[in-house]
This record gives sequence, C-alpha cells and structure tokens, in this order.
Amino acid sequence: MKKSNKISKTFIGFLIASFLIWLLITFSKEYTTVIKYTVDYNNIPQNKLLQEAPIKELDITVKASGFKIVSSKFKNKKIQLEASNLKRSNNSKFYFLIKNQILKIQKQLASEVEIQEIAQDTIYLSLGLLKSKKVALKPDLEVNYHIGYDLLNEIKIKPDSIIISGPESQIDKINHLNLSKLILSDVKTSFNEEVLILKNKKVNSLKFSSLKTTISGEVEKFTEGNLKIDFITKNLPKNVNLTTLTENVEVVFVVALSNFAKVSEASFKIECDYSISEKNSLGYLIPKIITKPDFIKSVKIIPTKIDFLIQK
Repeated sequence: MKKSNKISKTFIGFLIASFLIWLLITFSKEYTTVIKYTVDYNNIPQNKLLQEAPIKELDITVKASGFKIVSSKFKNKKIQLEASNLKRSNNSKFYFLIKNQILKIQKQLASEVEIQEIAQDTIYLSLGLLKSKKVALKPDLEVNYHIGYDLLNEIKIKPDSIIISGPESQIDKINHLNLSKLILSDVKTSFNEEVLILKNKKVNSLKFSSLKTTISGEVEKFTEGNLKIDFITKNLPKNVNLTTLTENVEVVFVVALSNFAKVSEASFKIECDYSISEKNSLGYLIPKIITKPDFIKSVKIIPTKIDFLIQK
C-alpha cells in the first residue's frame, strides 16, 4: 500500500512538472492578438468642452510573448491620447489621426509589447464652446394652510436663479431648472425650507453655481371686515337728474390681522360709470372698486347692482 501511494505521488509530481514546463514553453512563444485599451484625452483646448462622450477604448493588435500579453490584459493600463492638435470636420466635430501618435502610444505599452495595428484610424471629438448662462428656478410647491391662515406676501425663492456653465449646445437648450417638490400641510406659521435643484441626464455634466435654494413664505392669521363706503357716479350727462336707491355700498374684505387697523373708509374708492349702463340699456349701475390697499387679500361689493331713477 505504501509503495502504491509513493508511485501515485511521483506520478502527480511528474504531471505537475510536465504542465509547468509546457506552460513555460507555450507562454515564452510570441503571439499576435488584439487587446482593448481604455483611453484618456489630454490637453483638450481650454475654451472647449466635450459635448458627447468620445470612444473609450482602442483595439490594438500587438505582438508579444504569452506572458506579456496576459500581463497586459490583466493590468489594462490607460492609454493617454493627445487632443491638442485637432482638425475641424464641421462646426462642432474635430478629429485627429491615430497614426500620428503611434510612437507615443508604443512608449506607454509594456516593454517587449509591439504594436502591429490599431483598428481605429481616426478619433472624432464633438467639442463646443464653454458658455455660462443665468437661468430661473421653477418651484414645485404644494402648501395647505390651516383654516383662517394664509400667505401675507408672495412666496420668495432665494436665490431665484443660478449660473450654469458647460458646452454651448447644452446650455442653449435650458430655459429654467426645476426644484424638488415641497409639500407643506396645515401651515399656520411662516416657513423657510431648503430644497434641491433637480438634475437630469441633460444637465448632469453642467456646473451649477448652487445646488440648492430656499423657499420662504410669511404666514399670518386672516380675518374678515366690512365697511360702508360712499360711491360716486361718473359720466353723468348734465341734463340727467339721477337718483340712486342707496348712496353707499358694503365692502367686505379679508386682511391679515396685523393690517386690520390700517383699513378705513378712505382706503377705498368706489365708482359707478353711468355711460356703461346707458350703452347697454341697463336699469342699474355697476359699482367697481377703483382703489384699495395692496395688502388686502380679497374684497367684494354688496350689492353688485344699484338701482336708480331718472327724474325728468
């Protein structure tokens, strides 16, 4: 039994040694094969930017020993391509010839790895001018206020616009940028919320002067008030003696509590235009608010029609 085990071990050792010798002989031979090398582009003109992603790999046919080929494939060293000396194909397309850079590429390969051929003979680059532009920010806001509460002034966005920079062809397509959605519920106090500026695939490569903004609003309790306001009738012919069935109207308004004391009869001016009633053969006047405070939220007139009599 011991003798059998000894023979078995000897045989396995012989097989391993034979395989290693075969491997050494095989990988010592020279072969020609294609290796894919990833590439980077150096020295693109400073006033230009890539508008589209250029090719990422070169298919290089190389001649080398098996060891060098295996080593090159595992290491996959990046090849640096020179993009400073470009020729124009059209308005935004530029190109350079690979054959003009073969010596530089050869120096970047492992020693004893010899270039035989490069599949790509021409590299095209889509370049555009670097451009900056100021664009507005568009909010996506949903605010539900507590009963009796509302905004005192308009909602503020700060900043309300930002500077974006990037390739001209991309910049020209952008008129505004969207903000992330903001939902506020049962609001009865002023708010100041930070939101992100949304990026999508079209703008992902652009540079933003800011990545967020602030949405704020002044919220206050509102109340309803009413006043009796005298009105005036305009465009009344001299030969017409008009008598209205009332000399004033009730103005009902909604205002923030902090501004309630600022509202008085002098805050409103109500007019009725007789020429409108005459032109439309109406037997009544239509009162209209000519002036009112800017801080009033809403206002209405009661009644909306004023009957009149004409004395002849």
